[in-house]
Amino acid sequence: MFSIGNIEIKRDELFVIAGPCVIESEEILFKTSEKLKEITQNLKIPLIFKSSYDKANRSSIKSYRGPGIKKGLEILNKVKEEFDLPILSDVHSVEEIQIAKDFLDVIQIPAFLCRQTDMIVEAGKTGKPVNVKKGQFLAPWDVKNIIEKIESTDNKKIIITERGTSFGYNNLIVDFRSFPIIRSMGVPVVFDATHSVQLPGGAGTCSSGQREFIPYLSRAAVACGVDGLFFEVHPEPDRALCDGPNMIPLKEFKELLKFLIEIHNTVKNLSSMNS
Repeated sequence: MFSIGNIEIKRDELFVIAGPCVIESEEILFKTSEKLKEITQNLKIPLIFKSSYDKANRSSIKSYRGPGIKKGLEILNKVKEEFDLPILSDVHSVEEIQIAKDFLDVIQIPAFLCRQTDMIVEAGKTGKPVNVKKGQFLAPWDVKNIIEKIESTDNKKIIITERGTSFGYNNLIVDFRSFPIIRSMGVPVVFDATHSVQLPGGAGTCSSGQREFIPYLSRAAVACGVDGLFFEVHPEPDRALCDGPNMIPLKEFKELLKFLIEIHNTVKNLSSMNS
């Protein structure tokens, strides 16, 4: 469908977006990216490395946000050069897009900003691939409007990521119908397995999560035919400064990904037999 750095995004070929929620240190980022590259190379699945330089949407004023755009992009660029990986991070304003576009291979629009027209259009104008997190408040068919905003800039490099829908207070639920609905719009669809088990604001001054359900939801998503998977991964999630309860321990990632690739290949083979 299109290229991102040195990888190809193709219909019916699974890819992965993965990395720590936020940049905590250069050491953690390098350790995680090195291991993720090793895992994905061995499993022959394309990897886009993700980490945030700033988490602007935090529950509390006391929450850790990251090193900021200047320092954060410098660290991400080091990872890109050291490990030859395409880099993704989220932006929070038109002004940030102007800075980040010179470093990022994929510009990500956070879920709470997915209807901000000026941001969406500006991201499209960069010509870079744009990954839009579907808002927790949007129906799957509402995504068509987001796609049209980006396409108005003649940018067709669009990814939509499902990350769960608000279900009462401090809870999310995944409507698996959204995958075929959004996919029918002709764009790659990614399942964010880690944010979908988040309990927004569930710990009072920060979000909580239920990482034990990540394998179950990700298996179901792959069986539905998603194009990509999004995971936040950390060497020690319980000591992470952000989103620890819904991140995957780095040591568990390989076995989960192996299982998901097997499901993907099975679904793909069955689909080709029935076509």
